[in-house]
Amino acid sequence: MIGQARTGLVGGGAVMCVLFFLLVATLFPFAVGPDAALLSRIAGGLLWTAALLAALLPVGTLVEDDRAAGILDQYAARGIGDEVVAAAKMAGHWLSFGPALMLAALPAAALLRMDGDVLLRLEIGLLIGTPGLAALTLVVACVTSGLRGTGALSGLLMLPLAVPILIFGAGMVGTDDPSAARLLGAVSLLFAGAAPFAAGAALRAGRGG
Repeated sequence: MIGQARTGLVGGGAVMCVLFFLLVATLFPFAVGPDAALLSRIAGGLLWTAALLAALLPVGTLVEDDRAAGILDQYAARGIGDEVVAAAKMAGHWLSFGPALMLAALPAAALLRMDGDVLLRLEIGLLIGTPGLAALTLVVACVTSGLRGTGALSGLLMLPLAVPILIFGAGMVGTDDPSAARLLGAVSLLFAGAAPFAAGAALRAGRGG
């Protein structure tokens, strides 16, 4: 039953994430010019910001569609814990955009003139950090489910929380110091571990239970 829950993949969410990510990488060189050294220097932070915004794209439908259709209530009535549902949704959301962004980073890196070593660090960073982004998106989706104007509110809630992931992710791209990778992994693991419990509490609060 849990596997039937909608995730960001439904409705072409993964395609939208990849298209947005590639669109940023394509348009940015037109904005700053063809300076290869400049593009390479700022590419890490740019692509991490694009990854964050891409993860946030399906926040309005990640939980709300199932809540409005009564699916979440059916899970609760059958004794399936909200934390279990939240964990399944978090995993599904990451699967819908995380691996896709890692593949999209290959042409994006070429557009931004990133060399092979930097690209490798970016890919490893995305593998480590995108589960944390998926966790934050899930929590924000549960907190804002049922509210109007969730798009702007979701961004206001998620962007400050995602700052550590952006800092350590971009820092990992800019240097081969392993401490940035360790810090990114610690933050991502903390978010991924806490998200099912925070999201489950938000779901129960939304039902008034």
